[in-house]
Amino acid sequence: MGEALRRSARIATSKRLLENEGSKLVPVSPPEPAKKKTKTVPKLNIEEPVKREDHSSSGANELEIGGDIPDLSLLNEDDDSVSLKEIVKENKIVVFFVYPKASTPGCTRQACGFRDNYEDLKEHAAVFGLSADSVISQKKFQTKQNLPYHLLSDPKREFIGLLGAKKTPLSGSIRSHFVFVDGKLRFKRVKISPEVSVGDAKKEVMELAEKFEKE
Repeated sequence: MGEALRRSARIATSKRLLENEGSKLVPVSPPEPAKKKTKTVPKLNIEEPVKREDHSSSGANELEIGGDIPDLSLLNEDDDSVSLKEIVKENKIVVFFVYPKASTPGCTRQACGFRDNYEDLKEHAAVFGLSADSVISQKKFQTKQNLPYHLLSDPKREFIGLLGAKKTPLSGSIRSHFVFVDGKLRFKRVKISPEVSVGDAKKEVMELAEKFEKE
């Protein structure tokens, strides 16, 4: 009986010691991971367009109706320098027709069409063929087809580009014609057939001549 009481007392004492020890334990929180440094990236305003360098031909300087002929000089089939400003000073009406390449079928039809109508045209206007061909190619074309007007060589397509007759920014020309009156662009016909170019240019010149005669 006494031994049982002593065992109970020891058990009770052990429980109190464990409870006291447990009350002293302080929970330790795990260490927080180190925060990574982040770079601040400015927000892109999607309403503002991103500027990019444009290498295409914008046509910003392209002549429109009413525009003045540029102050350029080109070589003709005889390798003589010809001033565009001087041409329009000396001629009230001037026709420039652009052809892609000398001595090709369509360009030959266009050039010969202006040749065949030259007698009527020259009474009221000066006529010039224009292409990116070399001076030598222009001379051969003129001689072979017996063309009675000058052919201007524009290898850099400066005048052709200003007229809006470049095929691409890098190469090529578009068949077309342009009529200037007193140095200002009056008619602009781009991307047309050889026959339409000749017929319409002649019609435009004749209408202008009739109008000026009545004034």
